[in-house]
Amino acid sequence: MQPTLIQNWAVSLLKNIIIMRKSIFLTAVAGCFLFSLSVMAQKVKNSLVPAAATAALTSKYPTATKVTWEKEKGNFEANWGGKSGEDMSVMFSPAGAFIEQVQAIKVNELPAGVAKYVKAKYKGAKIAEAGKVTDAAGKTMYEAEVKGKDLVFDEQGNFLKID
Repeated sequence: MQPTLIQNWAVSLLKNIIIMRKSIFLTAVAGCFLFSLSVMAQKVKNSLVPAAATAALTSKYPTATKVTWEKEKGNFEANWGGKSGEDMSVMFSPAGAFIEQVQAIKVNELPAGVAKYVKAKYKGAKIAEAGKVTDAAGKTMYEAEVKGKDLVFDEQGNFLKID
């Protein structure tokens, strides 16, 4: 028995719907990937860092050596020191304005409230890295990296935000 015109049309329509769904899915996946690249810090060659940012680094931290740069949220982050090369991290605007510094610390040096928060909100998770943050105004905060996220706390260990 020969398929009817309506049956051929229905099969053709179903094939087109499947192709369209795959195209939409792949476009969405590609968009998410590109967005994640723009949000995450990206390594930058020293030659592409604005002169104002490198000059500000040299002025404020004259002993910094073996510096690597990343671009994060439109700003430039200099990293150096320690075995990881990231024991000290400083962020500058493209114009060279100081934004913040993050100094690596031991996890047990975090305020007590940090461990309590992580234990309650991220059951079974460990704090991978810790840092003491000082912003341009001199305000001190703390970062705890948990499950790939930087959790930010005040000096008393109260949760502030995910950075």
